[in-house]
Amino acid sequence: QVQVVESGGGLVQSGGSLTLSCAVSGFTGRSNSMSWYRQAPGKERELVATVYTGGGSTKYSESVKGRFTISRGDTLNTATLQMNTLRPEDTAVYYCNVDIWGNDYWGQGTQVSVSS
Repeated sequence: QVQVVESGGGLVQSGGSLTLSCAVSGFTGRSNSMSWYRQAPGKERELVATVYTGGGSTKYSESVKGRFTISRGDTLNTATLQMNTLRPEDTAVYYCNVDIWGNDYWGQGTQVSVSS
């Protein structure tokens, strides 16, 4: 059974940094892509960043471009999201999404809170 586990959330002051990590278990092949989404209270879930695990190419939402960096981990089917210059509006639950052969798998989410 495929499981997705996030870690690294927490509380940070505006302008600070956090690193989120995502790891997949129960699957030994290579996923197609790994992404981070976030959902703030009262808002829809939005895509933050994606890394394509084969070639390593990435894409970002405009709201985080230049501040966040997604990368593949050294271990297969792991990824990190380095978040710099955090803003209060980045406060949300962050979810890791993994695309395996066209099927989506989600983690349970990790809270990121940015105080002003």
